[in-house]
Amino acid sequence: MKNHMLALVQWVDREQAWFYLLGLGLGAVVGLSVPAVAPVAETTIVPLLALLLYATFLGVPFNCFGAAFKDWKFMSSALVLNFLFVPVVVWILSRFVAHDHVVLVGVLCVLLTPCVDYVIVFAGLAKGDSRSLLAAAPVLMIVQLILLPVYFWLFLGSGFLASIELGPFVDAFFWIIVVPLVLAALTQMLAQRWQWVRVIETLGSTLMVPLMMATLGVVVAAHIAGVSNQLGELLLTVPVYIAFAGIMVPVGIVLGGAAKLGIPQQRSLVFSGVTRNSLVILPLVLALPAEYSLAPLVVVTQTLIELLIMVLLINVMPRIIRDRSA
Repeated sequence: MKNHMLALVQWVDREQAWFYLLGLGLGAVVGLSVPAVAPVAETTIVPLLALLLYATFLGVPFNCFGAAFKDWKFMSSALVLNFLFVPVVVWILSRFVAHDHVVLVGVLCVLLTPCVDYVIVFAGLAKGDSRSLLAAAPVLMIVQLILLPVYFWLFLGSGFLASIELGPFVDAFFWIIVVPLVLAALTQMLAQRWQWVRVIETLGSTLMVPLMMATLGVVVAAHIAGVSNQLGELLLTVPVYIAFAGIMVPVGIVLGGAAKLGIPQQRSLVFSGVTRNSLVILPLVLALPAEYSLAPLVVVTQTLIELLIMVLLINVMPRIIRDRSA
């Protein structure tokens, strides 16, 4: 029975992109066909996000924080790629949606933040070095949260920062990010001492995909009817997201080669550059003022495009970056 359950979890992990797409599709169908469901769906977003981010942070190895700096070559490459090259690429691409301030904010929020969760699984499926990404994840997460206000100031000006009501933003950050983060770190620490806590830790990682699927569906169901007359603006973001991935793949390949990383690490570096942190950034976007009601769907649209790209990259990346010794 235990082996069957493990096999099922591994299969769900391998096919998670399709489950996420199914969740998005179901949310869109329900939200558009039954608009009255929106208020109910809205009330479930915060608890679902808190649970999802708790499960997400359980997969971030906080005890590997020091290990990230031991592998300084991969860590420095990931930092340079995500916080030097990515902002330049994002600024250029964001000019195509700069005429719509709300869409621009959503695009900047999601593209400027590197993924720290399912990128590890996707990179592993593409025969990348998952352990390097695991070690780098805590550093990437902390740096992006520190730099995000700086990006807002550089790309949107001080006026945008001044227009944000800090109360809802701070509440969202505390209850949906800080609390799950602290609880996840505490769970990891206690799991080293008590068996029953290890069960909770295992259960969290097992429920990651269903929680992600449910969260994406609920967010879409809650917002899509209310902004259905603005769906044309969402379509403007699709070529931006595709172009971002199309640019970051060769940039990651060149940087990984220049840093003389091993073949698995080069593949992981590319995935780090392409994959964005929509899960962690979504609650912060949801806390923006009411006039930014389209912004959450701008973030979710990126997730949709990214999942399709991940399915492609998993299959082609081992052929693009080949292990000549194999």
